[in-house]
Amino acid sequence: MAKQMIDTPNLDELEKGPWPSFVTVLKRLAKDNDMMVDLMGQLETSYKTKFGYWKGGTVGVFGYGGGVIPRFTELKDENHQPLFPEAAEFHTLRIQPPAGMHYSSDLLRKMCDVWSATGGSGLIAFHGQSGDIMFQGIKTADVQGAFDAFNEMGFDLGGAGPALRTSMSCVGAARCEMSCYDEAKALRTVINNNLDDMHRPSLPYKFKFKFSGCPNDCVNAIQRSDMATIGTWRDNIRVNEGQVQAYYKAHGMNDLVNDVISKCPTKAITLVSSDKFKASANVSAASLGDGNTLCIDNKNCVRCMHCLNVIPGGLLPGNDKGVSILVGG
Repeated sequence: MAKQMIDTPNLDELEKGPWPSFVTVLKRLAKDNDMMVDLMGQLETSYKTKFGYWKGGTVGVFGYGGGVIPRFTELKDENHQPLFPEAAEFHTLRIQPPAGMHYSSDLLRKMCDVWSATGGSGLIAFHGQSGDIMFQGIKTADVQGAFDAFNEMGFDLGGAGPALRTSMSCVGAARCEMSCYDEAKALRTVINNNLDDMHRPSLPYKFKFKFSGCPNDCVNAIQRSDMATIGTWRDNIRVNEGQVQAYYKAHGMNDLVNDVISKCPTKAITLVSSDKFKASANVSAASLGDGNTLCIDNKNCVRCMHCLNVIPGGLLPGNDKGVSILVGG
């Protein structure tokens, strides 16, 4: 029989308002999961006292020095027994995802089944800032069994502690016309060749690689990694004249000027009369069909991606593609 739900007036406040709340998810899991009942009890206590009650420790699996984030409760009664015993140990397993975050629905169902069958809380986060699938909430005695089950599926532990971290790549070449290199291959090549530094932490601090296929940087490689690999190009922006004209016909001159031309940070985009347009090796151009031509001075383009994003398919990265590598935390 499941434990009785604990009154959580502070947590209940987070369910009010227009946005979905994590509290609703916790309550749903708590209907048949005692660990989640006690987790909500500890969380409610923290909201009352404005104090966190988790401490770290050492929890791992055979052969690995990292990959598990230990959490033990410090919330005890006068006899030093946990006030919420079912959540007294609430560890997190970090599992490496497929590069580019590609899953089938069948695989996701199997992951959920394994997590429930091996003692997990049912709580999963896709994904942590290191790129991991975060399986949150499991007792020490169940950690090895859960890892073994995920390992049988072909998955490995990710990084935790002073180690190389799991890494992330954008979906990139699989789905995005802005991609400038094979992001998933780059991630797997780098991580697979440095796996020892992930599984057996030996660094003074964590180190993250991230791989973005273009300067849009959809995985926040610049902000959230120590070595960012960003796709770029060094020739002219490609122009699909038909799609540029379609954008112009749909939006008009006002939007073209205000949303595209005036927002170029280096003023590399101009509008000229078609009869005065002169072709140049550095200029990408598209006739708008009304006596005007949109011109991009590529030598002054800083690859900010704004015009490519506003006219998707009309303006695209050049053909001479490669990467920029930025090093430093």
